[in-house]
Amino acid sequence: MRLRTILLLVVALAALLTAPHWVKNTTATEARALHEAAHDTSAYTLPPAKLKQAEGLFRVRTVLYFAGSVWSILQLLLLLALGVPPRLRDLAASATKNRLAQCFLFTLLLFGVIALLDAPLYIYGHHLGLTYGLSVQHWPSWLWDQVKSFLLMWIVGGMLVMVLFWVIRRSPQRWWLWFWVPAMAAVLFGVFLSPVLVDPLFNKFEPLQQSNPALVAQLEKVVARSGISLPPDRMFYMRASSKVTDLNAYVTGFGPSKRLVLWDTTIAQSTPDELSSVFGHELGHYALHHIALGLVFTGLLLLVAFFVGQKLTEWALRRYGSRWRIASQNDWAFLAVLLLALNTLSFFSAPIENAFSRSIEHAADVYGQEAIHGIVADPQKVTQQAFQRLGEASLEDPTAHPFVEFWTGSHPSIESRAAFAAAYNPWATGEHPKYFSP
Repeated sequence: MRLRTILLLVVALAALLTAPHWVKNTTATEARALHEAAHDTSAYTLPPAKLKQAEGLFRVRTVLYFAGSVWSILQLLLLLALGVPPRLRDLAASATKNRLAQCFLFTLLLFGVIALLDAPLYIYGHHLGLTYGLSVQHWPSWLWDQVKSFLLMWIVGGMLVMVLFWVIRRSPQRWWLWFWVPAMAAVLFGVFLSPVLVDPLFNKFEPLQQSNPALVAQLEKVVARSGISLPPDRMFYMRASSKVTDLNAYVTGFGPSKRLVLWDTTIAQSTPDELSSVFGHELGHYALHHIALGLVFTGLLLLVAFFVGQKLTEWALRRYGSRWRIASQNDWAFLAVLLLALNTLSFFSAPIENAFSRSIEHAADVYGQEAIHGIVADPQKVTQQAFQRLGEASLEDPTAHPFVEFWTGSHPSIESRAAFAAAYNPWATGEHPKYFSP
């Protein structure tokens, strides 16, 4: 059986396995609430001054997103046309004969050039955050975070690049399949280790029980209703206020590194009932196995991306290899060609990734609202108010263009989430909730 057929079978099998978890059948109450939410423009609103800010921020962010995505492709085409990757390869080869050292030196140089080309967009992005009051991080602190991010990318990237070229030398036609295995292992280790090793490099965390035991007691009621295990020592408080002003909470890790994190800005600006709603949403990600599903989905995308990337780079080398001075895949400079292919695929696959993300975020919204039923007096009002507060703090535009949301939105729009929260009430009509037994 040809590998292409095997690939299609693997993708089809994985899709069948994940589909029941990805989108559980929409209940009648949920469908009605979604229909009502689509016509409700009053659940999330902003005063005129903030609305003007939000609309301006949305326009600039949209331009930055698409300009940055296109620039990530054009810059590699420019570097290849100018012969920069071969020059960096020659520099690394002349500096040392050791292949490991060559690999890390070449990746340092190539990643460094790309970082310099990206710097104006990143600098403007931080300037934008400061201008709109979404960031309070001083420039030296921001720059230090960028340096740490680059060093992490270089170290991890250098190790993966070394494995990639080792695989290419041994299987020039099938490297896309064999490299997928260590790439996915790196993803798994990253998700597992990031909360423990990486996140503390950029923010300060402490047990929520230590700083706010009363809130932990409130949140434990939601945990008890959910029936899943999330002891207080897995609830953390992050000091986000030293860098940003917006609100957030998230779940991360798995197994021993599993944890739920609340930002201090969210705690300071929300009522206990609203925090229960936010917590219920995040708890839903664990209860509905979204981290595991996300890993499966990522694995599928990587497998397809590597397969298509191998075909694209093979064609590019046949047509432009001599002009770019890249003789084969077993050339350090080939990394630039592969990055070009993967960046292009990443841009065009963004709507697929975001559609998946929006589906699980909506599921967590439903779960969270059901989880606080009987714990807060009015789950509909509380959840709507939580989204209103989140949108105001983040300057979310209630009039955002649907196409931009379709292409770039990892979450449903804030106005649709607030409207759905206000409309979703299966208990009022005696219907069963979607995720909880009556």
